[in-house]
Amino acid sequence: MLHAQKFGCVRMRQSRDIIGREPGALRRLLSRFVCNQDGVTAVEFGLLALPFFTIILATLQTAIMFLGMQVLDSAVEDASRMVKTGRAQAAGYSLANFRTLLCGYTYNLFDCNQIKIKVQKITNFTSATPNATVQTCSSSTCTWTITEAFAGGAGRDIIQVSAYYRWPLMIVMPYFNLKNQPDNYRLISAIRVFRNEPFI
Repeated sequence: MLHAQKFGCVRMRQSRDIIGREPGALRRLLSRFVCNQDGVTAVEFGLLALPFFTIILATLQTAIMFLGMQVLDSAVEDASRMVKTGRAQAAGYSLANFRTLLCGYTYNLFDCNQIKIKVQKITNFTSATPNATVQTCSSSTCTWTITEAFAGGAGRDIIQVSAYYRWPLMIVMPYFNLKNQPDNYRLISAIRVFRNEPFI
């Protein structure tokens, strides 16, 4: 680039000799502008800063979102043990109690009031619904249709524990799009299906 700029400056000086007359004020100003390299670094940084920082933020967003998915899955696993062993039933847990228990394992990565939880007894393992419809979506928004509940069941009952959360996304681009909702959110979930221990 530097050689090309110098070459351009030389050509501009030579053009004055070829024409055979002194260039006007506009030509002298243009010559000084073309040959001046002050601020080149700032201009180049200004051109590259937006895509560079967008890629950095998109990478961080992806990492944090996958961390959130793993944390939610682990929280459901840990909280479900209270149901599986019968301790939640013995303590008279309600939906609010189970939510508090689950949120204690999320390390404040979630708005716990926005986690939709359903603990229900099912007849057998084949009747589990891991891909249940929990929302209805229009072209711009989604509405929850899931009915939250807590029913831990008795000993040897088969239980399904489901938790759903709308993860907000800050970076949404045409070729980098993590959303699965019409607005800038991604619906994430964690589900456990198990048979309760034979507690009394």
